[in-house]
Amino acid sequence: MATEANSGVGTDNEVKNKLLFTPQEIDQIARFLVGNQRRERESLIIPRNFTPVVFKSREEKAVEAVFESCPFKAILSLFAGFVLGGGIGLFAASVTPSIPTPDKPQPSAREVLRELKVSTLSYGKNFAAIGFMFSGVECAIESYRGKTDWKNGTYAGAVTGGVLGLRAGVKAGVAGAFGFAVFSFVIDYYMRH
Repeated sequence: MATEANSGVGTDNEVKNKLLFTPQEIDQIARFLVGNQRRERESLIIPRNFTPVVFKSREEKAVEAVFESCPFKAILSLFAGFVLGGGIGLFAASVTPSIPTPDKPQPSAREVLRELKVSTLSYGKNFAAIGFMFSGVECAIESYRGKTDWKNGTYAGAVTGGVLGLRAGVKAGVAGAFGFAVFSFVIDYYMRH
């Protein structure tokens, strides 16, 4: 007995009595702590460089897909173009001089408001058409190319300007395509730099 106590080795019963958990209990504890690995994890943050990346839920991805779709962008540009064009038309009609002459008397308030309405709607419709066409074409080109760069806006400007200019003839179509492409390039260059 003295040799066993000095060597530090005990009997099997003594070792079993010293254990807090049996191997089966440790296995059960591990299964409880690890849990089900198939559950969906939301808002999981994985650091990449110095900015964290947050994974999105299915609902967030669905809403994001709607907002990034070409039809949504085109319709949003349609409404924004109408509002912007309406504002410009209202301003343009308000600064148009109406100087009374002997043969043309001072216009009435009803005539002034009618002129404001016609100008506002005309500008609004034109800007809405241009915004709708440009945004839709740019989104389609971007989707086809799979890149987001200055070429998308330039190509979309050329197509939009060409289509709008073709109503007045081939020369006007070419001039419109060139002018709108250059304008789109300049605006895109300014916004990126």
